[in-house]
Amino acid sequence: MAIFDTKTLTDIILVALAGGIIGLDRTAAGQFMFSQPIVAGPLTGWMLGDATTGLIIGIVLELIWVMDIPVGTFVPADSTILAVWATAVAVLGSAGREPLPVIGFSLLLTVALIPATMRADGFIRKWNSRLAAAAEPTPGEHAGRRLSRAHLSGIAVFFLKSFVLYLVLLPLGLIAAHLFSGLPMRFQGSMSLFVKLLPLLGIASVVRRLSIRTADGFLLIGFVTAATIGLALRAGFLLVMLVAATATWVGVKYREGRS
Repeated sequence: MAIFDTKTLTDIILVALAGGIIGLDRTAAGQFMFSQPIVAGPLTGWMLGDATTGLIIGIVLELIWVMDIPVGTFVPADSTILAVWATAVAVLGSAGREPLPVIGFSLLLTVALIPATMRADGFIRKWNSRLAAAAEPTPGEHAGRRLSRAHLSGIAVFFLKSFVLYLVLLPLGLIAAHLFSGLPMRFQGSMSLFVKLLPLLGIASVVRRLSIRTADGFLLIGFVTAATIGLALRAGFLLVMLVAATATWVGVKYREGRS
């Protein structure tokens, strides 16, 4: 089956257009918060006919990136692009198969997208910083008209940044998802388990950034331990969660005993 049929190519363009508009809400215009992953993911999934997949991805990425806010000169990863991209790859890449493994794989791939989104944002911010000079009116020119043009130009540049990234990265993601679907079922099962346990990592990240005493390093150890045992013994989901919690608790107690 061809990866890029007419419908898929049309969906890619629609996602790029919608994602570009949603991305404006981050800093360029509006800021009504629908650019947050927990909203952007389900919106993208609904547009592609699978809002549930978008909600799963949105919740996970919201937990991971909720504390990274683009304030001042700090340029975080573009969690909006990550959510929209991962949702589109998961929905289009599953092609009627069980979506959970592809969801896990697409979430894992967002790690590779982080440097690209940060560099693109940094470049666009530097580009838009020139608009301050462009907004200065020439003698006899209406200041408001010149300022409006400069402001709209900045919004257009932010839209084009997201639009171009989607057009480039979505096909690459779908190719990767297609290759992933050819791997043995053991690998796909591990991605399903990855999705189920990933919220723990997100919660640990939030707790740490809220400066609450925690041991997310041990949480990660617990996650790896539980994942290994779950794959080796084909244990149930609840048993895997219990092992993860127990390993984390032991790690915390060990740290407390050393401190």
